Amino acid sequence: MGYKKKYSERKSDTSSVREAIDAMLDSYKLRGKFDENKLINSWEMMMGKPIARRTEKMFIKEKVLIVKLNSAPLRHELTISKTKVLEIIHRNFDKNLVTDVKFY
Repeated sequence: MGYKKKYSERKSDTSSVREAIDAMLDSYKLRGKFDENKLINSWEMMMGKPIARRTEKMFIKEKVLIVKLNSAPLRHELTISKTKVLEIIHRNFDKNLVTDVKFY
């Protein structure tokens, strides 16, 4: 009984792996790039396989997500519903990460 109680309690100076990684990302100022890569890797989950299959290239420059598509009709459709795409992104990520989306 003494063993379980002694080693099951968390010490106040310890942190979880997630907390340690978050602290490291913040201290080395890598949070922005980490979140940008996370957004790009989550594109298929957010937008679906049909759109992800037609996406050739993606990158973020000055808080603008730039997406290159290989389908003109899809490009036109996504340009029209740009506000919906931004809503989906803001639902999953910080609103300051991306402020605009451009399709070409």
